[in-house]
Amino acid sequence: MPTKREQFTQTIRAQYLGQQMRELRDAHGKTLKFVSAYLGVEFSTLARYERAEWPFQLHHVGPLLDVYGVYDEADRRQLNGLAANAWRADIWYRSWAKPDPMQGPVPDRWWVHQRAQKICVYSPTIVPELLQTEAYAEQIFTDSHTGPSREEQWRKHRHGLTERTKAITANPDGPSLHVVLDENVLRKPIGGPKVLEAQLERLVELGRHANVDIQILTNHTRLPAGITAGFTVYQMPMPYPPVARIDHLGGTLLIETDGAQRYSDAFDTLTKTAEPADQSIGLIKVLKAEIQP
Repeated sequence: MPTKREQFTQTIRAQYLGQQMRELRDAHGKTLKFVSAYLGVEFSTLARYERAEWPFQLHHVGPLLDVYGVYDEADRRQLNGLAANAWRADIWYRSWAKPDPMQGPVPDRWWVHQRAQKICVYSPTIVPELLQTEAYAEQIFTDSHTGPSREEQWRKHRHGLTERTKAITANPDGPSLHVVLDENVLRKPIGGPKVLEAQLERLVELGRHANVDIQILTNHTRLPAGITAGFTVYQMPMPYPPVARIDHLGGTLLIETDGAQRYSDAFDTLTKTAEPADQSIGLIKVLKAEIQP
């Protein structure tokens, strides 16, 4: 594990640990000044730990948990495991499988979403979740979920999507959303013609929001080299590096460091290749008018 004097990547694990420790400190009403004096470190050192600018030193984690009143052995093992692995970049959320407990708790993938300053999505197959109407989302969910708990899962899924969309559309100071869609996405009659028509109208409506940009990659446009599947890039607030997300049948992969930057560069290329936002909205209106009931 790198020392604080070596180059340290502000990984998702490091940021998550910093937030967990800061929340524990706040919950117990302890100031940075008090805790840093207790540890015998500089005030700025503890602040850098919490901001993930430096890795938490393992010999500091135990005393911190003592002063924060964390005595449960399972909780202590998890946070110590997270500190020991804070340097690890990339997280694989495997479907139906629990993460390795030795690496500490893994932040929910939506935790990254909530921290992002800008969300960039390239989708060549379906309308992305944050832009979906309820009927469109329900059809996709129904096609991919089975079992007796499906209705309960759908209610939770619907609520989560609604809240995350509101966080963007109802807050001009919140995260911005930039989406590039393949034209074929707008032609797939998911849920039938009426559902598709309402979905296209929803895209037109969302395109009016100042912090939402929608671009269309038309069928006659050549796909930039190397881009073969959809992805999401989270542009994080400074000084944190971007994070890329890839969804697949086995789960979700979060990519950090240089790998994430490659996806960020790829998205920039897509935005230069796709139709401008105003022309894209015009194309959506044309395709909506062509739908046959």
